Parts: sequence; C-alpha cells; structure tokens
Amino acid sequence: MKKAIKMLGVAALAGSLVLAGCSSKPASESNTAKKPSSGTLIYGRGGDSVSLDPHNVTDGESFRVTENIYDGLVDYEKENTKIVPSLATKWSTSEDGKTWTFELRKDVKFHDGTDFNADAVVYNFERMWDKNHPQHKGDFSYFHDMFGGFKGEEGSVIQEIKKVDSHTVQFKLKEPQAPFLANLGMSTFAIISPEALKKHGDKIGENPVGTGPFKFKEWKRNDSITVEKNDKYWQQGLPKLDKAIFKVIPDNTARLTALKAGEIDIMDGLNPSDVNQVKGDSRLQILLRPSMNVGYLSLNNTKKPFDNPKVRQAVSMAVNKKGLIDAFFAGLAEPAKNPLPPSLWGYNKDIKDYEYNPEKAKQLLAEAGFPNGFETEFWAMPVARPYMPQPQKIAEAIQADLAKIGIKTKIVSFEWATYLKKTKNGEHPMALLGWTGDNGDPDNFLYVLLDKNNANPPAAQNISLYKSDKVHDLLVKAQTTSDQAVRAKLYEDAQKFIHEDAPMVPLVHTTPPLAASKAVKGYQPHPKGSESLVDVSIEK
Repeated sequence: MKKAIKMLGVAALAGSLVLAGCSSKPASESNTAKKPSSGTLIYGRGGDSVSLDPHNVTDGESFRVTENIYDGLVDYEKENTKIVPSLATKWSTSEDGKTWTFELRKDVKFHDGTDFNADAVVYNFERMWDKNHPQHKGDFSYFHDMFGGFKGEEGSVIQEIKKVDSHTVQFKLKEPQAPFLANLGMSTFAIISPEALKKHGDKIGENPVGTGPFKFKEWKRNDSITVEKNDKYWQQGLPKLDKAIFKVIPDNTARLTALKAGEIDIMDGLNPSDVNQVKGDSRLQILLRPSMNVGYLSLNNTKKPFDNPKVRQAVSMAVNKKGLIDAFFAGLAEPAKNPLPPSLWGYNKDIKDYEYNPEKAKQLLAEAGFPNGFETEFWAMPVARPYMPQPQKIAEAIQADLAKIGIKTKIVSFEWATYLKKTKNGEHPMALLGWTGDNGDPDNFLYVLLDKNNANPPAAQNISLYKSDKVHDLLVKAQTTSDQAVRAKLYEDAQKFIHEDAPMVPLVHTTPPLAASKAVKGYQPHPKGSESLVDVSIEK
C-alpha cells in the first residue's frame, strides 16, 4: 500500500451513518455483462490449510481457501481495505456508536440449499461469542482478540446480537469500537450454514458450507484442496472459473519449476531473487501484493533469559536486518523498526531503530548477567510466507548473527499447523513468525500482536506473551475513540513503549511477489494476503 488507508468505521462513530457503497453489490459485479470464462485454475502454495472453519483459524493458507467458499457481512475493495457491501447491503450506526444495524441481502442460499437470513447471522456470531453455544467448539481466538472477549467476560465489547426481522440484524455494543465495521470484513467472520454446523459440529473445518462463489469438493491433506463453481451464486454471472485447485508445493523453487512447466497457473512465495527470471519469460507475469505486513522474531517474554529487557534489546542489536534484506528480499522489503507497517496511519516514523551493533549487544548481555552468552532453541517456520520467503535460510542467517554475541541457537521446526499451535501455546523461547494485516486498521497489528489480553495460551496471538499495562491502556483508549487523529497519536505513543521494551524484533515489511501464467486474467493481489477468485479467469 502506497498511502495510509482511512477506515469507514471511524467516521461512523461521529454520528449516524448509512452506507451502501457505490452500488448495492461489490465492484466485481460491474463485469457481469461479460461472457463468463471457464476452466480450472491451479494455485501453487507453500503449505496446506489448517482448517476450513474460518471462525477457528488465523493463518493465511486457510483464509486463501475459505475466502472462496464463504462470504461475510461486508467485504473490502479489491485493491484496498475500504469497506463495501457483501451479504449485508446497507448498515447504520446510532449516534453514540453503540448500535449497528445491518440490512441483509435477500434470496441468497447456502451451498446446501438452506436460506441465508438474520437467523443464520445470529447463529454464527453466537457460536463465536457464547461459550455455551452448542457449536462453540474451538478457541475462536480471532473473535476473542478483535471483540475483547467472549460473552460474560469483562472485556467483551458486544452486549447483544439480535434478529430484528428476517433480513435485519443488530449488534449492540457496551461501548463504541472504532474498528468494528473494519473487523467485520475480516475473512474469519464469514457466515457458515447453521444446518451444516449442526450436522458436522467440530468437523465443519473438513466439510465447509458457505454462500461463496465456490463450493467445496475435496481435500487431500498436504496435497490439494479442490473447489467448484457455485452455479447459484448471488453475484450474477460469477464466478468465471469452473474449478480452482489449491496445490501444496513446499519448496519455492520447485513451485516456480511447476509454473514454468504449466503444472500450475499461479504461485505465491516466489523468491524475490527469481523475479527477474520470471520477468524474462514471455509466458509469465509478476504480480505484486501491496505491503501491509511485518515479519518478526518473537522473544518469549515469560521464558528466561528473554524475560530480561536487556537481553531482548541485545538480540535487537545483534540482527543485521539490512544483511537479511540484501540476501533474501532483492529490494522487495524494507527494515522494520515498528510492528506496525509504514503503509498504515498511526505509524510512528520518529522512532529510531536499534542499530546493528554486536559489540554493544555483547555489553548489554554482560549487564544482564550473560557475559558469555547462552544457549537456546530458535524456532523457524516450515513454509514460506509473504513476509518471509525463505524462513529456514533466514533463520540460519540470524543464527550466525546471534553467534557473534555468544548466543548459540539450535534451529527447530514443525509441520505448519503444529508450529502455529505450539507458538500460540507459548512453548517457544524464540520464534520466527509474521503478520499480514486483515483490515487496514492499526488495532489489527498492535492490539492483536502485543496487547496483554491476547497473551493467553493456548490461543495467544501475542506469542511474545508481552504484558504492558501502559500499552494496554493506550490501545483500549484508541479502540473507543472516534477521532482518527487522536487514535493515531495513541498508537504512536504505544509504539514508543513497545520499542523500549523490545518484546519482539520487527525484521521486515515486504512487498510480496507472486508469479502467474499470462493466461491468468483479473487476479488482483490484496494487501491482507488473500483474495477471492470470483473475478479471475483463465485463457488457455
């Protein structure tokens, strides 16, 4: 993203607002006059989905698929995080910002033939919100993090979710929440068929049923997921594809080889160093995803010696970020000094990053009681991610940096779903991970990744388990304030404390490259890291 994104939900809190976008349907419907293309698109990716239950996942590989099976109440524009209608056609908020009313689209069916209506919306959100709901099976960590907790918990911002009539639903909040509308656009808050939930229970992740452009057909674990065109999709004439297959090819180079051979049609996780090679192939094209991410080194603040801020600061000074970028990102990244990317408003540009200074890092270690360094495990992701295209090699480079100041590390990895589960449980001493923003609001980075309320194993999004009352107070105040300028100042102040405490090492903000056959038309990479294939076609 080249400039900051303004959020509709903030303006809404200033007074009553009714929105219906430029039309009652997303921009993609402007193409319905065209004759739909057909064919099968094969998408090559580095890892498998964890689950196809959108309410119970946080990883991009899961959302890459669920976004094509389900719809949410609202969505984002194809190029940015501006809110547009989806299953809700209009919405309004009360003057105090505590009541949100949504008018729902009529004549929409789930893939199992059942009706989408207000009852379905209430059932889905009650499932996530209420621990006593019969289908509250899972940790629902995203819901907990974005809405402050579950029903009955002190931090929960939601007071009531109710049906007004068959196609109107209302959310009543305990207090205004500035990012509320932007949050609802996130892939995790998609609407699942209530009948499918009742039928499949905790196996809904293997039997997904939504209202989206594609219907689930088959899942071969660690190999492929196949979805087929929903002929009764509510956007007339869409989708254009007959079928999409999400194919797992773990190695980036092997994935590029498959693309060149015509075995797949598009791939993510392209090594930046291979961009020029793709540009030189007349059969292929480069697609760049707008930057809205951070790759970071998490330091578990509850485990010795990372409970000592001087040790954390020493690690920050030991990592040569410029060296990493030169070696692995081919100019498609910039060093990160904050967890918040500079493409978002609220970014504190005045913070000075920890300098790369091994000698000063050694001095800090000595002051912390480790004059000879120490030994620890260093966890590295098994799959390439948009913010980290070669995690194992990046881990080895950081391992070499840390060895220079006496920190000896053993690199450890696990299968992707296990890696996520274990880091959320806080089992790691230090671990590579990252975050791609979901909604264009600073809250989605700072509150999710670093608020004390989200340092809650076994479902911690704040995997550094960092707990700061000062940061918490600033982030909560920012959530309940309508003035964006005031919110921005609160986020800037929070970043000062975060930088001083050094709970993690922000490494890079990337512009992730994708490669595709030139036969692929209409593919628009979204800043949030995944996108619908509803408008994509393939001409073979």
